[in-house]
Amino acid sequence: MKTPTVSFRLAFLLGLFVLALSFSPRARAQSKNDSLDVFLRLKMQQLHIPGLQLAVIQHGQLVKSAQYGLANVQDSIPVTGNTRFALNSITKAFVGVAIMQLVEAGKLELTAPVSRYLTGLPAAWQPVTVRQLLTHTSGLPDIMPEDMAGLVTEANESAAWAQLLTRPLDFPIGEKFAYNQTNYVLLGKIIDQLSGQPFTRFIQARQLDVVGMPRTSTGDAHDVVPNGARGYTFTRVVDGQFRRTNQLRHLFEVYAPSHRTAAGMSSTAEEMARWIMALQQGKLLQTSSLPVLWTPGVLNNGSQRGFSRFLNGYALGWPTVGRPEHPAVAPVGGGRSALFLYPQDDLAIVVLTNLQGANPDGFIDEIAAYYVPDMRPSTGFGLSPNLRALHNELRKCGFAQALAEVKKARQKNLAYRLAEDEVNAWGYSLLKQAQPQNALEIFKLNVRLNPQSANAYDSLAEVYAEMGNHKLARQNYQKSLELDPKNANAAKYLKKA
Repeated sequence: MKTPTVSFRLAFLLGLFVLALSFSPRARAQSKNDSLDVFLRLKMQQLHIPGLQLAVIQHGQLVKSAQYGLANVQDSIPVTGNTRFALNSITKAFVGVAIMQLVEAGKLELTAPVSRYLTGLPAAWQPVTVRQLLTHTSGLPDIMPEDMAGLVTEANESAAWAQLLTRPLDFPIGEKFAYNQTNYVLLGKIIDQLSGQPFTRFIQARQLDVVGMPRTSTGDAHDVVPNGARGYTFTRVVDGQFRRTNQLRHLFEVYAPSHRTAAGMSSTAEEMARWIMALQQGKLLQTSSLPVLWTPGVLNNGSQRGFSRFLNGYALGWPTVGRPEHPAVAPVGGGRSALFLYPQDDLAIVVLTNLQGANPDGFIDEIAAYYVPDMRPSTGFGLSPNLRALHNELRKCGFAQALAEVKKARQKNLAYRLAEDEVNAWGYSLLKQAQPQNALEIFKLNVRLNPQSANAYDSLAEVYAEMGNHKLARQNYQKSLELDPKNANAAKYLKKA
């Protein structure tokens, strides 16, 4: 049962195409940018992304700016360099910078309680610090609930705020990470109070005008935005629940004015690139402030948390990718746009799309690999330390030796372990690299290491089926179904077989 969303067949064909391309004489003559164009067009086709903008900064220079697909599907209007895309929650990164500008001006302390700057808040809210607002560790109730049933608009924002003030904390301050728009509504009020002007004007004057970003603005779907890309989604509400369908639909996003610190900005990839360069060059903040801006929040127990195991921290408006190799700060927005900055590699990548669910944070590392060779999947990048070491060893002695090498490692270290889900994901990564036989060996290894896992047998069966070995596919699907009678994937295959 595959963990990645990409299908086996599509991953296999994509990998074969890239492999064939890399060995053809014509491909050897292609530039890095041309190869990246091929990759992105394939990715757009795979994920059904209508339009995309890309900007790449390396060593302080804009080294690539490109546009692909359609900004407006129904009228066949192509994406250009002037097309503006919604940034959604990437807006919070601008708020983080604005707050740090107030810190540098001596008007604000990150460790100060919010009650120092705002009056009229419930007593339970008052000890929350500014940093806890920024890092989503406040415990405050969310003014924008996950199900969006309580959608806040310009017409009802005052009533929604008054009602919110009557609600208790969701959890003790600092105990958890919980992504929460209330935090950024309060930050907007603090910016208004300390700057003496609306937060939109403060960001305009102190960031957009300084950088020169005429195509970056704040608003929502009600506003007429010149050269604005239409938003699209395959998700709709069915029986009160969000479900993915096969029908592309318009996305209509509304943000009350006080909520536009949380989301609401739109921009172009090239202007976002200029903003990043200005930030790195000390034009917006002192360079000594950047480590503070990009340091994740810490819970009461000393741990860090974020959206996922990948986006595993949250700094001052900037989600983070904490890992031993090639860490990143990574603002993401609306499931459709992302900005990854790799401080140790002097690299930054901006991907803006008009499809909710495109989730470019899932493939930006692959773009980065075009500029940082050590990040190529073929090197084992992205694997845990144990898996990467095993990967490098198997490249020398052959993947058929996987189990033998694991046994050797265990003899040296009795605590040696390989996580089942990570081994499974490694197998699918090898498929994407057009290495089906190597992938097969890894899926076989996972079964040997986890003989009671229905998922391990399911993945192995799937590979055998796609490789045409239906006898072994049936055997492994049967075993998977024995371990998990609810495995619909196995039952479906065996019924056809």
